[in-house]
Amino acid sequence: MREMDEVFAVLGRWGYVILAAFVLAEQVPLPVPAVPVLLGIGALAADGRMSMPVAVLIACAAAMPIDLLWRRVGAVRGIGALRFVCRLSLEPASCLRRSETLFARYGSRALLVAKFLPGLTALVPALAGMVKVPLARFVIFDTAGVVLWAGTWMSLGYLFSRTLDVVLAQISRAGSVVGVLATGFVVYVLLKMVRRRRFLQRLRTARITAVDLKAMLDRGEDVWIADLRSGVDVEASPYTIPGARWLSTDVVAGAAADIPRDREIILVCT
Repeated sequence: MREMDEVFAVLGRWGYVILAAFVLAEQVPLPVPAVPVLLGIGALAADGRMSMPVAVLIACAAAMPIDLLWRRVGAVRGIGALRFVCRLSLEPASCLRRSETLFARYGSRALLVAKFLPGLTALVPALAGMVKVPLARFVIFDTAGVVLWAGTWMSLGYLFSRTLDVVLAQISRAGSVVGVLATGFVVYVLLKMVRRRRFLQRLRTARITAVDLKAMLDRGEDVWIADLRSGVDVEASPYTIPGARWLSTDVVAGAAADIPRDREIILVCT
């Protein structure tokens, strides 16, 4: 328990500064989770050593400038900015699709839950910029999302402050178990990277460049082109290859009968 007391002592003295640093780092995004800090501040608030309203204001002050920056990057760089962020994800192949699906379904309201979903804290603001969400609307929903995210975790720390003390004490005594779990996580990440590299190597053999496709069309070759971009991509860039048929992920399965079997099939995606 002595180690936990020291942790809470440091958090009680420097909690607001630590909170601002962790929240800012998570929005960048860096692999620095702010949730443990939020839980700890909530637990300290239960003892009257910290103020949750002040902590929420600090979380907003740390998160909003970065979110506004991502909105600007998305507006200027478009899909390129989203691909860059997704490279930091453990699931880069599905990262962009998940965020686009969320935004296509809920629009600006996706900002309310983005910070609860790993990997989307920077993507959703960038998507909002890419599809030109008005600044006032973005600020309202993003601020509400930060308040909801920070307030929820701090409230849980407040309500379960005594339980949190016990859990942290048990964790501190189980250093070897934590080490095993950390090692397992590293192995998992390495396996994911190897599998992704192998998949991309296989995928390269089936790719066709835009120049090659244009040459085929100029020669009059009979090809069938399917545009598989999401609704968000189409809204942000409403252009496609002449003759291409747009098939969103929601209707691909139902359109299987319409896909010809007697010609070359070209798939366009992001």
